[in-house]
Amino acid sequence: MKHLSPKETQAYLQQRPEALFLDIRMELEYLYVGHPPGVVHVAWYEYPEMQADEAGFVAQVRREAEDQLNRPVVLICRSGQRTVKAGEALEAAGFTEVVNVLHGFEGDLDANFQRGRLNGWRFDGLPWEQM
Repeated sequence: MKHLSPKETQAYLQQRPEALFLDIRMELEYLYVGHPPGVVHVAWYEYPEMQADEAGFVAQVRREAEDQLNRPVVLICRSGQRTVKAGEALEAAGFTEVVNVLHGFEGDLDANFQRGRLNGWRFDGLPWEQM
């Protein structure tokens, strides 16, 4: 798995237009916190279960990738943690090029336990939209 900063990811996506860009956060996060334009939403887990269904997730990603296991898959979540486990599941299923967006969409917690002040997709000023 590759680990790229948000700005490196944006450049990667511009160079690899065939890449499948996935937001794996819960639907509420995706809709109300915001997301990069054009990203496809496939949740790693949902509320209230809060448990990943790895087989279901992999099956949904395979459908989105049209069963092309060599298609690059770029994963973003809130802070870059869920994407590691999701990426490992995709690699175990045979995906050959998986990218984790470091720091995710909202970034790491600061000293006041707030996100969006240190790093992340939004912090870096990259394009995003909200419901």
